[in-house]
Amino acid sequence: MLHPDLLDAARALSDRIVTLRRQIHAEPELGLETPKTLAKVRTALAHLPLEWREGGRTTGAVATLKCGQPGRRVLLRGDMDALPMDEQTGLDFASAVPGRMHACGHDTHTAMLAGAAELLAARAQELSGEIQFMFQPGEEGFHGARHMLNDGLIDPLPEAAFALHVMPNARHGAVAGRAGALMAAADQFDIVVKGSGGHASMPHDTHDPVPGACAIVTALQAMVTRRFNAADAVVVTVSMIHAGTAHNVIADEVALRGTIRTLSPHHREKAHALLAETAEAIAKGYGLTAEVTVTPGFPVTLCDPRAVALGQAVTGELFGAGEWVSLPAPIMGAEDFSYVLEQVPGAMFFLGVAAEGDDDWRSACSIHSPRMMVDEAALPRGTALLAGCAIRFLESGFD
Repeated sequence: MLHPDLLDAARALSDRIVTLRRQIHAEPELGLETPKTLAKVRTALAHLPLEWREGGRTTGAVATLKCGQPGRRVLLRGDMDALPMDEQTGLDFASAVPGRMHACGHDTHTAMLAGAAELLAARAQELSGEIQFMFQPGEEGFHGARHMLNDGLIDPLPEAAFALHVMPNARHGAVAGRAGALMAAADQFDIVVKGSGGHASMPHDTHDPVPGACAIVTALQAMVTRRFNAADAVVVTVSMIHAGTAHNVIADEVALRGTIRTLSPHHREKAHALLAETAEAIAKGYGLTAEVTVTPGFPVTLCDPRAVALGQAVTGELFGAGEWVSLPAPIMGAEDFSYVLEQVPGAMFFLGVAAEGDDDWRSACSIHSPRMMVDEAALPRGTALLAGCAIRFLESGFD
């Protein structure tokens, strides 16, 4: 059993967790370069006996805590980057940087991880093994985890890895997870439909790419529903269409951009191939051409069943069995912690941070909303959960 005072100890750190979260929230940074955020973390943890490793293509860092005796190695991860959007929360500590906001909760992830480092350092002499605290930039599409792995910052690899992601429209304090696919692979596609433009009053003298591009958009939806098994979800979304410069001009080309979300390597490969096949065939039927580019993104986030079982057990011991939620299906968002989970057995869990006592939590603004809010009273739970997962794995592994 976990020490009964672990949650109480996390709550005792609440002010420090919240302070660090607000400091990070007010000064968000983007992409792979988050030096100010990392500096705030290092200052907050400067009193702890951590061995820091930095360098390479990011401003990411791994802080290692050596315990009292040799043993297993476990990794806990928090991401640090924000999103390129304006904040509309009206908070006293709202972003002071125009066009940047922590709208995905990475400020809370980092603060909870720092809190877990405090809890675990206080217990280090009672534990065996070592804990790696992964402070990662570049989660929002920049492959920060992959870069940190390739740069050797997580070497040697741990034997297990855990991460949390807050959900502002999920019940306060609840913890959710599932074995197997938790989140989707996410790839980007660009289609350029080419014809020959001219005056909009004389379309017969042109090869208008707009009708062909519209047909491609429609055909891609039919491709998903008719070429893939609905039990193995595939999402293809055209999110951007651009063509033309004036109301009376037929453009030479139309640019389409969107995303492909899949839950299996087989469907991922098949979707890439069928996307190009469909776009090129439709374009040809309209007397046009289509150039298709698929840019691979994050892989599927696959959670090891043993790690999920460990997280469920820790949730029950710390908060009560009723606080665990088994997700019935994957979420079609994507997460670059998947790169770590490709190499290390582990799991990511979701922590509900809707307002405490709010029965209408489903209606709260979601992540990536400029009005996203977090009930900070839930953050000590995340800190305790991360620390609890590390302690349980160091003590017992996946047994």
